[in-house]
Amino acid sequence: MEEFLGRMKSLLGGEYDEFLKYYEAEHFRGLRVNTLKCTPEKLRSLIGFELKPTPFCPNGFYIPAEVQSLGNSPLHHCGAFYIQEPSATSAAEMLGVEEGDFVLDLCAAPGGKSTQIGAMLNGTGLLWSNEIVRNRANILLSNIERMGISNAVVSNAHPEQLCERVAGTFDRVLVDAPCSGEGMFRKNGEAQTEWSVEHVRSCAERQLHILDSAKKALKPGGVMVYSTCTFSREENEGVITRFLDENPDFELEDSGVSFGRPALEYARRIFPMDGGEGHFAARLRKKGESVKSALPEIKTKTDSDILDFYDSLFVNRPFGENITVVKDKIIILPKNYQPMDGVPVLRAGVILGEIVKRRIEPHHSAFAAAKESDCVNAVDFDADSAEIKAYLHGEEITVPADIKGYSAVCVSGMTTGFGKASNGRLKNKYPKGLRTLR
Repeated sequence: MEEFLGRMKSLLGGEYDEFLKYYEAEHFRGLRVNTLKCTPEKLRSLIGFELKPTPFCPNGFYIPAEVQSLGNSPLHHCGAFYIQEPSATSAAEMLGVEEGDFVLDLCAAPGGKSTQIGAMLNGTGLLWSNEIVRNRANILLSNIERMGISNAVVSNAHPEQLCERVAGTFDRVLVDAPCSGEGMFRKNGEAQTEWSVEHVRSCAERQLHILDSAKKALKPGGVMVYSTCTFSREENEGVITRFLDENPDFELEDSGVSFGRPALEYARRIFPMDGGEGHFAARLRKKGESVKSALPEIKTKTDSDILDFYDSLFVNRPFGENITVVKDKIIILPKNYQPMDGVPVLRAGVILGEIVKRRIEPHHSAFAAAKESDCVNAVDFDADSAEIKAYLHGEEITVPADIKGYSAVCVSGMTTGFGKASNGRLKNKYPKGLRTLR
């Protein structure tokens, strides 16, 4: 830490003492409202504490220090919000995602930035979220599912392998690169113990290599944002300067944001003094004429029994009709997506159901992605109700007697899972791995 602090003093100059004061205080905690399921106004009415806006994105808010165990809240289970360090929302904001874009998040776990992008896309275009480490990719998939994103592909590929296969496909690419994590020191003591100048330098080399892979996935005229949660010049200004020197077909551009402070003229730096734990982000544009993604929606020929099952659960087939069956799982692929040989994909789209002994059982994935209005049957409970607490614990619950068959279970109008109703009781189908403990 002595060597790290010496570097910070050199970097910050007259602001170094103020930086140290922040290191003696509580770290910033935040959440981001998931606009696929909720609005800031609605969450304010439900959450039970003040939501103070952060400067980094319109739907980001600070969590008061006294609020604990927020991940156990029914509102968290149903995907109303994502717990996210405030300044971590800055990179996706700088990416400037528009509805209809094809977006690649190349180093995506645990999923904060991916789910932020998914909300921006609002069910349009395509989100491709990749994570090279398998167990982290599984966590990414779980968060994509909880937040109700139906137009996502989650892969577990090496960045170079993936970008070669999807070359020239994406309107926007986010590279939230693995880094030395200096911006995590206040909340993560392990990050401190792993730090060294040698680690910083090795991270910078790896980051440049990842950027060199990522650039291949981008269309001419497309936008790429590079970000880290570290302070070192080697991993931030150094990597961007080297990349631009080696890639004259890219240019650094103004992202139009005002948070943090400028670096390299158009990049942005965030220190704790700026309201977040620490981030760096730079927006790059690939030169050339921009051509918007405009692929036709794919409709595959599907067995009538599967379509009848689809219609028995959901109104107007809300996830489209690009349906495939893989190892007894009925998957509704994102519109415009076709399977790709040689790329390890954990999931694309949502799982409608699973074929079990000649019948089809619904899957949690589809209900998590559906709106209450999409569901043929739905029961709704307040976030503080005994019923929803029992449901999240895995128990059977009482429901209206007129609800029969498979039904969505909602928290204040937001789907969180499903069950099977009969005679006023709902058999619990909430996945065991997601259930709360008492």
